Amino acid sequence: MNELIELWEKPTRARYVIAGWHQWADAGEISSGLTQYLIEQTQAARIGRIKPDRFYLFQIPGTHHLIRPVVELKDGYREAFQQRANEFFFSSDENLLVFLGEEPHQDEERYADAFFGAVEELGVERVAAVAGVYGPVPYDKDRDISCVYSLPEMKEELSQYAVRFSNYEGGATISTYLAHQAEARGIEFFTFYAFVPAYAFSMRSVAIQQMAIEEDYKAWYDLMRRLCHMFGLGLDLSDLERRSEELVAEWESKIDRLARTKPQLKVKEFMEQVNAEFEGKSYAPPLGGVWEEALRDLFDDDDL
Repeated sequence: MNELIELWEKPTRARYVIAGWHQWADAGEISSGLTQYLIEQTQAARIGRIKPDRFYLFQIPGTHHLIRPVVELKDGYREAFQQRANEFFFSSDENLLVFLGEEPHQDEERYADAFFGAVEELGVERVAAVAGVYGPVPYDKDRDISCVYSLPEMKEELSQYAVRFSNYEGGATISTYLAHQAEARGIEFFTFYAFVPAYAFSMRSVAIQQMAIEEDYKAWYDLMRRLCHMFGLGLDLSDLERRSEELVAEWESKIDRLARTKPQLKVKEFMEQVNAEFEGKSYAPPLGGVWEEALRDLFDDDDL
């Protein structure tokens, strides 16, 4: 086993892992927040980690608070010190592995070797990463989901989950880098990127009004509906559904208030354009066998 991996338990029934990182592509706290939510909701226990090793920098000029560990002092004594963590959790009730890590600053190849070494040790068949990017998309519609995958044969199955396949060109995220590394190992790895609402209302002589959703529960809910069906999870999503509905209602009030208080920004016209240009897809999980059989019987009766 890779020397950077520590595993205290190896669940024999876990086949999938949902992975997230504290990372650049973390709009709506999808990558870090959703995975932490799953750990808490399923009461998943920590079963292993990737050692920090030399993956993280302490200083780059101008990035003091971005890369350094966070310390909490009281009367000169250290009460808390934030360590870099890359950890695996297991929920025995859901038979689900969850990984929550810190995007490495450097030595990404060794990081990938350690990550996939742990995946192979745990007998994982598929890694599902989640992430978010900001964009001018409707706050009250199902989130647009972009997909990146490691093996060509995965595309047909993934197309059934109401996603569009990314044509992005630019700097790689940790997820896209790991998808590249996974292909060489023959590992099924994919990332669902949800587009999180973010708006910049502006006019000449008027200060820009920027709005963005910090914790996008609507995106969390839309992603988990897909992953629950894909992995056959019995997770109760009613809490996320409630938070999603509350978020939409809250943002409707925010948009209305901004439109009333600053009519010069033409907020309503802006939102109408956002909605008109939106081409997202809604996801509806296929009906289970019992429902399909019942509907078939119903239509057969109607034909009599």
